[in-house]
Amino acid sequence: MDLELVMGAQQGDTAAFESLMVANHHRLFLVAHGILRDSHLAEDATQQAFLDIWRDIRRLREPSKFEAWSYRLLVRVCYAEAKRKPTWTPDSEMLPDEEPVASDALGIVVDRDRLERGFQHLSLDQRTVIVLHHLLDMTLEKVAETLEVPLGTVHSRLSRGMEALRAAMEADATSSGPVSVPQEVVR
Repeated sequence: MDLELVMGAQQGDTAAFESLMVANHHRLFLVAHGILRDSHLAEDATQQAFLDIWRDIRRLREPSKFEAWSYRLLVRVCYAEAKRKPTWTPDSEMLPDEEPVASDALGIVVDRDRLERGFQHLSLDQRTVIVLHHLLDMTLEKVAETLEVPLGTVHSRLSRGMEALRAAMEADATSSGPVSVPQEVVR
């Protein structure tokens, strides 16, 4: 993170803030998409987070903690977006970072669908911790700091979330049975 850009934005430099937006849009969007599981809501949340960042950046006491602070603001916006749209509508659009790279594309699609359905069973708190820890490779200590919750809470949310995700995916795999491939696809 370029400390000079953060400090410039704190002083009202719009060019510095625009550079921060460009440099951070992708990472914030990925986190929002991971939490909300919808590209349109994730884009809305990312844009709202940038508005909140611009409005509040002067209050940031330690510019070196901009990254964690921006995640915290984004997570709050994601929670607000999720409350506005409480029904689950999985996003059918794959992000470039989620594109299958293995030769078994059908199996990957089936696994991705099971994962999406598994995410339906998680609370927003559990999804948030899973996304920050697994998508961003944040340590659990860093997740706790970012979310401003105790480390034990992060451990609990991660553990319960992963258990719920596994159980939901196993139940889905059992109920849907093996995947049959139409003959047209095989040819």
